[in-house]
Amino acid sequence: MRTFVLREKHKQRLYILIAAVVLLAWVYYRGIPGFGSGSSDSVKNSAAVGVDMMEKRTEGLTFAKRQFFLNGKPFRIISGAMHYFRVPVQYWKDRMLKMKACGLNTLETYVAWNMHEPVPGKFNFAGMLNLRKYLDLAHQMGLYVILRPGPYICSEWDFGGMPSWLLSDPSMKVRSNYKPYQDAAARFFANLIPLVTDLQFTRGGPIIAVQVENEFGAYSGEVDHLAFLKDLLRAHGITELLVTSDGAEGHVRAPFYKDALPTANFKEIESGQAIFEIIKQESPEFPLMVMEFWTGWFDHWGQPHNTDNLGDYADRVSKILETGASMNFYMFHGGTNFGFMAGANNFYHYKPDVTSYDYDAPLSEAGDITPKYLKTREIILEKVYKPLGITTLPDVPPNIPKAEYGKLRMTEFMLWRDLLSHVLVRKRAISENLHPMEMYKFDHGIGQSYGYIVYHKEIGNGNKLELPPRAHDSLQVLLNSWTCGTADSDTKKLEFDLHASQPKNDLDIIVENLGRVNFIKHDAHDPNILNTERKGLSGDVKLDGRFVTDWTALALDFDADFLLKVSKDSKWRSFEPQKNSPALYRAYLQISGTPQDTFVNTKEWRKGLVIVNGINLGRYWEKGPQKTLYLPAPFLRTGKNEILVYEEFASGENIYFDSEPQLG
Repeated sequence: MRTFVLREKHKQRLYILIAAVVLLAWVYYRGIPGFGSGSSDSVKNSAAVGVDMMEKRTEGLTFAKRQFFLNGKPFRIISGAMHYFRVPVQYWKDRMLKMKACGLNTLETYVAWNMHEPVPGKFNFAGMLNLRKYLDLAHQMGLYVILRPGPYICSEWDFGGMPSWLLSDPSMKVRSNYKPYQDAAARFFANLIPLVTDLQFTRGGPIIAVQVENEFGAYSGEVDHLAFLKDLLRAHGITELLVTSDGAEGHVRAPFYKDALPTANFKEIESGQAIFEIIKQESPEFPLMVMEFWTGWFDHWGQPHNTDNLGDYADRVSKILETGASMNFYMFHGGTNFGFMAGANNFYHYKPDVTSYDYDAPLSEAGDITPKYLKTREIILEKVYKPLGITTLPDVPPNIPKAEYGKLRMTEFMLWRDLLSHVLVRKRAISENLHPMEMYKFDHGIGQSYGYIVYHKEIGNGNKLELPPRAHDSLQVLLNSWTCGTADSDTKKLEFDLHASQPKNDLDIIVENLGRVNFIKHDAHDPNILNTERKGLSGDVKLDGRFVTDWTALALDFDADFLLKVSKDSKWRSFEPQKNSPALYRAYLQISGTPQDTFVNTKEWRKGLVIVNGINLGRYWEKGPQKTLYLPAPFLRTGKNEILVYEEFASGENIYFDSEPQLG
């Protein structure tokens, strides 16, 4: 009798379930507001341009039957990538307006952990790092936001956005559930996520989706790490849709689709179709989304500047949109790797990235409209908006004016030894032999993150100098301030003839961090490279076969405090070109009227840095392809502007300010 009663209960539940399904199906196809695909009018009003930003948020971004819904209405994401940390604050609005004029309804951005937590436990969210201000502005501009907080972001950014102080742990295993890495990531999210939780769509803000890590499957199959990060996001209040992004192999290697929507990264449509097929097989519900449609590519020093054929590009964009997929243009506006933030690749050969992140994107490095922008706008209007009865887009804002300020001759210089004296009293450490910059204890008890590490020693006479292999990344040996040898990361044997004949000689070994590797695949020649990407030298030094010990390590990182002290120093001399020694040079650019964007041309110089009013614009290098550095108007002021040039080898006499860039 008891068995019969249980079966009757099961039948009743089955009938109720069938009735509910029928009712939902009827509601869906009838298009009752708030459900399913809605009426044709609701599609026209929301599928491309988005839900009214003033509408009450009751539902976030959801999906069913290969369709996104926002607030219950069909929605198609047409997004563009732009990173706040690569663009001056004053230009955020200009770039967003140009996004809107191109037909985009969403902005995508990474979050750069290394910039926000330069010292463990000390956070910076000011100026160009004011993420909340950036997201608020996107909201005001009527753009939704896809937030990609990492902790790892790749992005051709130093160490993939992870802070270098992680590497002070000799056992570090980044992007894993190694406890010290978990603890560091948890602290970062505990300080970052509460700043933006109220900016989620369901709480009245612009954030409609949040990414868990980045291209994780390409690197690792440790899916438990994704689960750890997902739990952190949820614990700190993220309630919107979670997503992952990867290539075909990554989706197979680290499937996380039960917790986050899988999306695709690719350039060629053939690769994209393969990823789409994997996503389709994972669930009949998943909508197709290209999280990274690569609009161009980045550049390495010493290699040609990457550009796209406009016809091929247009064909790819058209084919993606014809599939009905949502898409994010990566990059829509690349911006600049200011300072020392450019990353690197190492697939059997170390290749550092250039300062510019122009990327051959629709908006240029300086935010200018390009032929690629106009073609993108034309295709989006034709493929996305016109089928909905929308025949026009907002007017395209004008480009920001550029100025040619002409030739500027250097007026002063500072000798290498005088320059180094400022580091001697601030950032130095003593060690028996040589260690990477990350392993010393400088400011705040942590190692050096960026710039040049200088190993100094006073020696007697001697000739044959033997250094430990290998240099990470660019090495220069000075004897009494004069260059007597150089090497790079490909040099296998570091031996130099010093010809030190005096009883006392200053020996400086300078190693420049050209950028930490930001991406590596699990099957690479050295898949552990992210855990060993320490900069400088490590090991013993010999002079004529004898060990040289008790070195002074100096962190020459050109930070703000250092630059302020150097600027006020009394050791500046009248300009004289130096041909075989590093030195710092200075001149003042006088600007009458309102400053305008310009491009610093270093055609007379070999390799070094340009610093304007205390802001490090980045690296120049005669090997190219990049020949000019972008100097935004907000970095300048009316009147007197201090221009510093740190040249490693042989100075020119002039620098030039052009109205057009030269990227190669």
